[in-house]
Amino acid sequence: MQELKSLSAYRQGLKGKILDTAMTLFAKKGIKAVKMDDIARTLNISKRTMYELYDNKEVLLFEGIKSYNQRREKEMSEFVKGNTNVMDIILNVYKVKVEEFRFTSPSFYDDIEKYPKVMAYLEKSREENRKELAAFLDKGVKEGYFREDIHHDLVTILFDSIGQLFLQKRLYAHFSIESVLNNIMFISLRGICTIKGIEVLDKFLKAQA
Repeated sequence: MQELKSLSAYRQGLKGKILDTAMTLFAKKGIKAVKMDDIARTLNISKRTMYELYDNKEVLLFEGIKSYNQRREKEMSEFVKGNTNVMDIILNVYKVKVEEFRFTSPSFYDDIEKYPKVMAYLEKSREENRKELAAFLDKGVKEGYFREDIHHDLVTILFDSIGQLFLQKRLYAHFSIESVLNNIMFISLRGICTIKGIEVLDKFLKAQA
């Protein structure tokens, strides 16, 4: 019985290592450029072992992205627990996104559209984010950082459209993530901020310059 438990623990640990290694390679080289053989070779395991744990590349990519998102959500949840205001949350997300995109090849975003299961999962995640944004906007209004006259539904559509624009126009392939966020996202954000919110944004951007 103990041997079975040890084997199960080993396989679970190996699954995690495979996910981490695969996502690192996907981000660095693009998804298409990385073969299942490459991942197995990097970990010094057999291709057979790889396929026993993950049927194909799409399953591996799906599980890797899901695991990554869950980890990010947990980190954000921990960050928010400290009675953080909306501006602190936005600026923290900015730093996370800059770090994330800095180490991700444009090919990754080009390739990901070829995987329907992954795209369906990402769309579902976006739907959940759109629902959460309404509560976030309300929190910002109560804290005095967002204007009281904003239309929550329209603002939600605006920021969701910016995210879609980033992918559809392949802005990630032509501009740095800092340029995109500073010239599109932050300008839009500035429009819904009060003077109090604008002062926080300006101070942050000045420190980044």
